[in-house]
Amino acid sequence: MNTLRNNVKLIGRLGQDPEIRNLEKDNKLATFSLATGDSYTDKDGNKKDSTEWHNIVAWGNLATVCEKYLKKGKEIALDGRITYRNWEDKNGTKHTTAEIVANEILMLGDRPSEK
Repeated sequence: MNTLRNNVKLIGRLGQDPEIRNLEKDNKLATFSLATGDSYTDKDGNKKDSTEWHNIVAWGNLATVCEKYLKKGKEIALDGRITYRNWEDKNGTKHTTAEIVANEILMLGDRPSEK
């Protein structure tokens, strides 16, 4: 019997610096958006580019790495799983948000600079 796994692999660029939240018991949470791109040819033969935005969540030690090394525009590869979070806004409207919970992040391109 095959076991189905919830596994997402993405390569893209950060849309903004990670937002870091310090939680109880020295736990951290990092959230940021990641842009991925694709291209296709339309019915008239014209090349089209498209961008998808993904909400990324990282916890604990991985959040600390995000805080230290990731900045807007940085290219990364990540391995994670997709989750859906339900929430209600101040007007009582219910929403569902898709998020990718990162398990592993690999920094691509130039080495990170310490500032």
